[in-house]
Amino acid sequence: MLPQTEAGAALSALLRPRSVAVIGASEDSSRIGGRPIAAMLERGFSGPILPVNPNRATVQGLPAFASVRDLPETPEAAIIAVPPKAAEAALQDLAERGTKAAILFTAGFAETGASGADAQERLLRIARQHGMRLLGPNSLGLLNTANGFYGTFTSSLERGYPIPGPIGIASQSGAYGMHLFSMARDMGMGLSCSVTTGNEADVTVGDIVAWMAQDPGTEVIAAYSEGIRDANRFLAALDLARRNRKPVVMMKVGRSELGRAAAQSHTASLAGDDAVTDAVLAEFGVVRARTTEELLDIARLATRKIYPAGNTLGVLTVSGGAGVLISDAADAAGLPMPPMPEAAQAALHRDLPFCAPQNPVDCTAQVLNDLSLVGRFGEALLGEGGYRSALLFFTHAGGAPSITPRLREQLRALRARYPDRLMVLSVLADPPQIRQFEEDGFAVFADPSRAVAAIHAMGRFGDAFAAASPEPAPSLPALEWPKSTPSEAEAKRLLGQAGIAAAPEQACATAEQAVAAARALGFPVVMKILSPDILHKSEIGGVLLNLGDETAVREGFALLMQRAATAAPQARLEGALVAKQLSGGVECILGMHRDPVFGPVAVFGLGGIFVEVLRDVALRRCPFNEAEAEAMIRSIRGAPLLLGARGRPPADIRALARMLSRLSVLAHQAGPRLSAIDLNPVFAMPEGEGAFAADAVIEIAENRS
Repeated sequence: MLPQTEAGAALSALLRPRSVAVIGASEDSSRIGGRPIAAMLERGFSGPILPVNPNRATVQGLPAFASVRDLPETPEAAIIAVPPKAAEAALQDLAERGTKAAILFTAGFAETGASGADAQERLLRIARQHGMRLLGPNSLGLLNTANGFYGTFTSSLERGYPIPGPIGIASQSGAYGMHLFSMARDMGMGLSCSVTTGNEADVTVGDIVAWMAQDPGTEVIAAYSEGIRDANRFLAALDLARRNRKPVVMMKVGRSELGRAAAQSHTASLAGDDAVTDAVLAEFGVVRARTTEELLDIARLATRKIYPAGNTLGVLTVSGGAGVLISDAADAAGLPMPPMPEAAQAALHRDLPFCAPQNPVDCTAQVLNDLSLVGRFGEALLGEGGYRSALLFFTHAGGAPSITPRLREQLRALRARYPDRLMVLSVLADPPQIRQFEEDGFAVFADPSRAVAAIHAMGRFGDAFAAASPEPAPSLPALEWPKSTPSEAEAKRLLGQAGIAAAPEQACATAEQAVAAARALGFPVVMKILSPDILHKSEIGGVLLNLGDETAVREGFALLMQRAATAAPQARLEGALVAKQLSGGVECILGMHRDPVFGPVAVFGLGGIFVEVLRDVALRRCPFNEAEAEAMIRSIRGAPLLLGARGRPPADIRALARMLSRLSVLAHQAGPRLSAIDLNPVFAMPEGEGAFAADAVIEIAENRS
């Protein structure tokens, strides 16, 4: 059994209670207060069920009690299904009796506005004062197949109960969480538990993921979230799941502006920036599902517990068309499909001259006449091809009664010989035949494209589980940050204290100082307006390039002062910044911004159209070390321009990574007053010549501490 954290042990009273009270218990099993009692009675909940209803002596055959104070024992958990004011009073009584956990079905709290949020805060104060864990309010509850605890009022149970199994579902949305549960049940997927967190006054999706990461009955975690309530708890849960080799597949909705607005009104959550969410989930090895089908496909395949690091896909098919479709899907996903070795291809050609042996390996419809081809071609695919995963496409032929038994015989032998490989079938067959294939150790998909997406996810899990924990990021000397946004010169001075180099430059208050600085730096120079109130200088013509002599500098100074006075008459002017004009490097952009959910996030990309139009950037949560910074730099599509493409000299990647890492540490250490840093452009000079920020903006939030 995996070790329990203190928080995980406390949540066991919620998910695995030994006794439960139902406040607002109903005799009618179709009502909200009656459904959980009926389900627990039917599924054999092992502990006492204590209905509370002041108007009845019994509820569904159980003795009922007029109030919480009248209960003959203190329930370990309670379900509250009464209106808001009565719910608050009931929670107070339960807390005073020592109940450890409560599920609030009751709605009408933070999701309704300010007054509801105040009422929800009172509930939280009661719970925390007494050390009680609170699920909800506005929760559809939870179910746990291990002990028959059905603390939910979902009507889905009228269509059937779940099969006990290894998949846990954690969902912020009640209705959609139970939609996921219902689909999983209908697909025959085995579930350990399903939890809906509602408004998350206390217990969050992150808390549930952490509990599942320690639960021996849960091997795969499927999560649905509209917004991350507590980022630190959420990330700690993902880290715990990865360390315990529990794959997490997640639907994080709110990608669009419309979706984010809906999430805010539904659960009063802050969705955050979607690209940042992608980067953070990838950091912890979480696979983000785009659709409900994809989430369930991935969870189902993950129960096979084969997570191939360095994943490659080999395909055996009876259809050339299917092979093309699968190849397209793999390419779109980024799942490698290297060709079979030349010698293996030649041997397959000798065995079947009209086959296509590259990968996909097409053994054609000839397999219907000679099913031993499946074994021989499969052996070549896995033995000589060495693929970590195999997708075997037999379409409707795999489900034909005249073929299925002999096909199973060939496949079972292959499975026995390569038990460490992930093997997936794409066949059309009746449910009994599909169950037989699954019992033989194969996952079965009708749609090969969906199979490819799930196979790719298994490799991503494997890579995450195999990766060593990153070395900690270096620390930097503490900086004394200004009280307000500094000028460019001051920004570069601060960055220089952190080892972030800028192009040689000098702040100049007069035209004569500018001329002297240009003469000392060497022509040509760049000249820019210097003002803490004008951050985006190029928008007002505040940057002059290629100033090649003293006359150009003197005239340029006058022009900059005129443009500043015209465009920003209230701005504080400190003069002009004169800098050496760099050439021969690759322009990059480095920066950070403070995400409302995950805190400081660093960004890297190439300058110019690559960031403006193509959005070719990499994001990562701060802080991180130089090795992670270099991986981030190499991950962008435009990385070949830095690595020496088309005869270019390679850029100084190490210097660039050092700058990016230090920027991330600086952002992390600065605290919430630092809103953003923008270094654009940064010149990555040829290898060994360093990297230099040509422009720098630091934004300080004056109302944060």
